[in-house]
Amino acid sequence: MSVTKADFPFGPVPPAEALQIMRAIRTDRPMTKVSFPIGGDCWMVHRHETCRAVLEDRRFVRKPFTEGRPVPYAFEFPAFLTQTLQFMDPPDHTRFRRLVSKAFTLRRVERLRGKVQEVADELVDAMVDTGPPANLVDSFALRLPIRVIGDMLGVPEEGRANFVQWSHAMLATSGMTEEEVTDAMTSLYLYLQELMTRKRTDPQDDLLSALVAARDADDQLTDDEIIQIAMLLVGGGFDNTANFIELGVQALLADPAQHAALMADIDGVIPTAVEEILRHGGFALGREMTGSAGLVPFVASEDVELDGVLIKAGDAVAVDLATANHDDDVFTGSDAFDVTRARNPHLTLSHGIHHCLGAPLARLELQVGIATLFRRLPELKLAGEPVYLDGVLTGGMTDLPITW
Repeated sequence: MSVTKADFPFGPVPPAEALQIMRAIRTDRPMTKVSFPIGGDCWMVHRHETCRAVLEDRRFVRKPFTEGRPVPYAFEFPAFLTQTLQFMDPPDHTRFRRLVSKAFTLRRVERLRGKVQEVADELVDAMVDTGPPANLVDSFALRLPIRVIGDMLGVPEEGRANFVQWSHAMLATSGMTEEEVTDAMTSLYLYLQELMTRKRTDPQDDLLSALVAARDADDQLTDDEIIQIAMLLVGGGFDNTANFIELGVQALLADPAQHAALMADIDGVIPTAVEEILRHGGFALGREMTGSAGLVPFVASEDVELDGVLIKAGDAVAVDLATANHDDDVFTGSDAFDVTRARNPHLTLSHGIHHCLGAPLARLELQVGIATLFRRLPELKLAGEPVYLDGVLTGGMTDLPITW
């Protein structure tokens, strides 16, 4: 099967046009050979079934990114990131995930529900006291998950002041020099190292203390591994959640029918609404199509045939999550933003061994956070255009003006 190489991202274009492009791509071909603006070629897989197959297939690995071997993908991931679960393959991945999951259980997350609700109510109280208008990003969307992940890790209040700076340094694509990124990462590493030492001598009921104690028979996490996990949680434990709170509120306020559906039964609808916000992403929200591939590609460890296309050993392969999440073979009326969608096997939180360990926490925060905003502020409205954040892998906003 011949495949024409294209530049990625396919745009920028308005969301409605982006959805048409994705539909055409899935119809015309199962995957595209793309050139990234940061350099390098990569196969981009578009269909939901094929994306799942890649995420389940152990022949697609990430070791080449961590072992210094040449791969046909020019982007150099930060050294810190290449030491995390995202870049590991079995058996190292299996061991690491098993130990981490002991400290990141559903039970531990569910115990946070009351705390998340308390924090959400406190933040809304502060917004009401100050009065409208407000910037949802600074007043709520960032503050909620930062408070939660800070409490969960056991980071004192004074240690959380630099969370946003540290996270943006980890995920920076532009706007920061290499020296600035290195300084920020060194500062975070040293802070967590000192905090871990304190937890070892005086353990508390928090995740960092649990990671220090986590073990399986005679196996346990090393100090460096614990710090890597904590760094990843600082970098990924609040930023994406904040982004989806912002995107979800914007999507609901921009669509009267979906807003009405939520308001008619907030507690009943919020679970499916959150899944639809995760699935539909920026396409319900007026964002341009600037890119949606998984941030970390795989590399084929041997020749693999996918949907009639030969992927050669050494080729880089990325799953195109946005296109897969709009696959008409899987999602009825895939272009529609539908907060009551019952069947929603989206891949936003990945799949298989790389399924996000923090998924239960993200869902909990999104459900409680968004439901609290609409329950407490029934007259919530948009008060202006959002300002988007550039130069960071995860995107997001710096301002979402709201009033009530």
